[in-house]
Amino acid sequence: MSSLSRELVFLILQFLDEEKFKETVHKLEKESGFFFNMRYFEDCVTNGEWDEVEKYLSVYTKVDDNRYSMKIFFEIRKQKYLEALDKGDHGRAVEILVKDLKVFSTFNEELFKEITLLLTLANFRENEQLSKYGDTKTARAVMLVELKKLIEANPLFRDKLQFPTLKNSRLRTIINQSLNWQHQLCRNPRPNPDIKTLFVDHTCGPPNGARAPSPVTNPLMGSIPKVGGFPPIGAHGPFQPVVAPAPAPAPLTASFAGWMANPSSVAHQALSAGPIGLSASCNAASMVKRPRTPPTNNFAMDYQTADSENVLKRPRPFGISEEMNNLPVNILSVTYPGQSHTHTLYSSEDLPKNVFSDLNQGSIVKSMDFHPVQQTLLLVGTNIGDIAIWEVASRERLVSRNFKVWDLGACSTTLQASLASENTAAVNRVIWSPDGALLGVAYSKHIVHIYSYHGSDGLRNHLEIDAHVGNVSDLAFSQPNKQLCLITCGEDKTIKVWDAVTGNKQYSFEGHEAPVFSVCPHHKESIQFIFSTAIDGKIKAWLYDNMGSRVDYNAPGHSCTTMAYSADGTRLFSCGTNKEGESHIVEWNESEGAVKRTYHGLGKRSVGVVQFDTTRNRFLAAGDEFQIKFWDMDNVNLLTAINAGGRLPASPCLRFNKEGIILAVSTNDNGIKILVNADGTRLLRSIENCALDASRAASVAVEKGPIIGTFGASISTAGTSIGIADRSAPMTAIVGLNGDNRTLPDVKPRVADELEKSKIWKLTEINEPSQLRSLCLPDSLMPIRVVRMIYTNSGGAILALTDNAVHKLWKWQKNERNLTGKATSALPPQFWQPSSGILMTNDICETNQEDAVPCFALSKNDSYVMSASGGKISLFNMMTFKTMTTFMVPPPAASFLAFHPQDNNVIAIGMDDSSIQIFNVRVDQVKTKLRGHQKRVTGLAFSNVLNVLVSSGADAQLCVWSMDGWEKQASKFLQIPSGHVSNPLGQTRVQFHEDQIHVLAVHGTHMAIYEAPKLECLKQWIPRESSGSITDAVYSCDSQSIYVSFEDASVCILTSATLQLRCRINPGAYLPSNPSTRVYPVVVAVHPSEPNQFALGLSDGGVHVLEPPEEGKWGFSSTLENGAGPTISSTAGSDQLPR
Repeated sequence: MSSLSRELVFLILQFLDEEKFKETVHKLEKESGFFFNMRYFEDCVTNGEWDEVEKYLSVYTKVDDNRYSMKIFFEIRKQKYLEALDKGDHGRAVEILVKDLKVFSTFNEELFKEITLLLTLANFRENEQLSKYGDTKTARAVMLVELKKLIEANPLFRDKLQFPTLKNSRLRTIINQSLNWQHQLCRNPRPNPDIKTLFVDHTCGPPNGARAPSPVTNPLMGSIPKVGGFPPIGAHGPFQPVVAPAPAPAPLTASFAGWMANPSSVAHQALSAGPIGLSASCNAASMVKRPRTPPTNNFAMDYQTADSENVLKRPRPFGISEEMNNLPVNILSVTYPGQSHTHTLYSSEDLPKNVFSDLNQGSIVKSMDFHPVQQTLLLVGTNIGDIAIWEVASRERLVSRNFKVWDLGACSTTLQASLASENTAAVNRVIWSPDGALLGVAYSKHIVHIYSYHGSDGLRNHLEIDAHVGNVSDLAFSQPNKQLCLITCGEDKTIKVWDAVTGNKQYSFEGHEAPVFSVCPHHKESIQFIFSTAIDGKIKAWLYDNMGSRVDYNAPGHSCTTMAYSADGTRLFSCGTNKEGESHIVEWNESEGAVKRTYHGLGKRSVGVVQFDTTRNRFLAAGDEFQIKFWDMDNVNLLTAINAGGRLPASPCLRFNKEGIILAVSTNDNGIKILVNADGTRLLRSIENCALDASRAASVAVEKGPIIGTFGASISTAGTSIGIADRSAPMTAIVGLNGDNRTLPDVKPRVADELEKSKIWKLTEINEPSQLRSLCLPDSLMPIRVVRMIYTNSGGAILALTDNAVHKLWKWQKNERNLTGKATSALPPQFWQPSSGILMTNDICETNQEDAVPCFALSKNDSYVMSASGGKISLFNMMTFKTMTTFMVPPPAASFLAFHPQDNNVIAIGMDDSSIQIFNVRVDQVKTKLRGHQKRVTGLAFSNVLNVLVSSGADAQLCVWSMDGWEKQASKFLQIPSGHVSNPLGQTRVQFHEDQIHVLAVHGTHMAIYEAPKLECLKQWIPRESSGSITDAVYSCDSQSIYVSFEDASVCILTSATLQLRCRINPGAYLPSNPSTRVYPVVVAVHPSEPNQFALGLSDGGVHVLEPPEEGKWGFSSTLENGAGPTISSTAGSDQLPR
């Protein structure tokens, strides 16, 4: 079937659906196989219409097509089976078992046997894995969540889940256009033709006794291009440049014309295309009022049906399609005021009015927006500059950022001065881009931030724009010419358009006489435009050009107003409050630029500007008088008002999700209430139940092998619980029928990535010494706090530096029990000292020893160590412990040391005066000094791949320096988590991933991974507060894991790719049960070739080497692979999350 024939099927489907031929719609869906109606499928599953469910599915896939299909059919048949058992209908259950489920026994016989055994139980809930099976309704809802994910991942459903975006009654419109065209070709066109049939082409017969006019004198024919004579499509572009030497007054679209109460006298260039009848020669004054009755030469028509008034009364779009631009004036019917709007019927019970949960944001909520795709993700901005992303189903704060200028040096001097006096700013607006890939934040000081959102990977800094002088009042995304743009407005009375990819400014609109309060971009057909409102109550509209505003109008009551379209883009509303506190919420008649209806019920003394939102093309909601007020769009009287259990502010902030089943509203105690209707409750409960069920299933799988809840063999240690790595897409990870949970080859990469993200490591809690291998290294010297520690590059020794400036070295001997001579927890090393008995002791400065920052660096060949403890830098021979030389007499004192990767004679020295010195040891000369930090330098890391040096400091700043000319390439301040205070003497460390591109930055409050050289923040991880500050963190030798130590003496092991916590080692596993003083790890060192071995340098001077059980890995247990029970506690979750 050709693509046009396929499109015709979609048009017919739309027509049948609009005409309520529901059964015929689904028959055509099944017969064509072009569109899988997920809503119909959900209804069938919810209603338990299992035969229809399988018949409908079988059009698109068969049981044995692929793993996804098999899993889909299994889950459906399993549910049928369990429902029969629940009803006590064993005969029906046996029938389902034999006819429907037996087909799966060839793939997993053990599972089939276990399912069969359920027949022997009086209640199948006696089976432990099914003990929490709820009622039928809940079970179906939980299953639906999984089925939808499976269907979306199944390649056979690709391109069949999305119905094309069509305007209402598209087929009728096409037929109308055809009839209009046929009528234009009539030799004797009648003013009001009578269309009685569509079966033959339309013609108007000549009037009785009249002669047909000649083509030469026929004004209609004279204005119509001949068939085949249409100009090329390109000539109809919306904003073509005009070549005419003298520009004529700008033609306005139908909507703009009506809004022009006082048309501007400024001459604008003509648009090359516009709605019918608005050619370049039109007089602007003639367009102020549209005719209320059809003129005598209006040849518009519509084919007549029983309810053809619906079509006649359908509002005309803002602009007209390109194909129709050459038709004569008024050839299409005119829109009349007072038209009715068709919509799906809802009742007030469909409003989300029931409180589902409360979220504690912690500061006053100023703006909210639900994700356009993942509809349980809520973006929030507050009065202190914080932003957060919440998963409202699980009540978890997934991401948190506080206000911080990313690149202060690139900001205007005005902004720098403002931040110098007060380094805070409020959030005025937060908003998602249309696809949810980006989010924008408008602040009260100049700045707009654009982040890219990466699910489990959190937010990445995308653009920082110094957008306006003073307050940035509002921002919005739009897509003129299919290019994503950002629109901002502000206190400087301007509206600006920016490229959302590069941040380049494209347009700047000036014309308001007061600060601009809000923007509302929209489009009708090919016409793209922007409404803007100012605090003086003026409304203007702009096209994407530099021709000035096209509209100048007053908002009701001269209110400070926001504007919004209904979801289908056909109806325009505004809501605002004036200086006297009077609020107005109205619908506009776009074609006339006048208020169509004013809704009653808003207060006369509102506090602040009342916020509002629209939903389902049917309802309006506004926060006013400590309540949420609702209206039906077609009724000016208040529909209902609720206080949502109290605690609402006078003018609460509110926001619907896309489907209108969830409503978020701010509270007066710095929180958010989540309100739901019945559908919203089912959605959030099903996500909760699915998460609970998956978590339980994962735990059972570890303990008992196969589970009935998942069709597959015993689950590997990766687990099959809900992926908190991407809470926006809760689902159970798919396990193959043979127990194989590898990436499936028949899934497109995007889906495979999502499935992989949805899996989580099982968090392993290690509490006892028997659960790991540990070794406390012998020490004959006084136990002094370890402050620096490293494995030698050979992996056979550990070098530590203590607080008293003494170095300690442990070496493992090569023997029959240790054939490699590498460090191991199985054998104790030798505490090594040369025969001379001397110690490697650093020079110290008695005057400032407490402020000293000990540091050292080891040469590649393990022959030399360079070290400092607040005094001069010493170079030691590792074999003899002799001091080769000393240099760099303080002040300033060295605070970090790093060997140049290409020349052992060159070292980078971070200093406590915030500088970095590049020093050549051989010639005893400082080659250059680098300045960019504001406090002492506490970390240095070289990248051979990028040829750069990355530095970090106590100022929580990262800098990138070119190794060629040592110029600074980039700098960025760490994003300190909200509620945390950065220690002014805190140490920020940096380390490159083995790819030499990604940088791990470690701060006492959090960890983050940046991409050099631009220092784009890719991931951030914030520990739970009870763990205390991070004391150290480091990549494993293969960069696959990160070992993190804390002040509470615990150690966490994270997967570096996702920053997912997979193992926590509690102090009791490696420390004595009753230490005399508080002991915790100060430093972590990793083995250079054994990725699962690391060492801890403790505050009491001890050094412990830790490894997982024999042949195991951290977060894994080899016994699990064989189906045996675990020897360590495992939970399918974590309270420490990547941000």
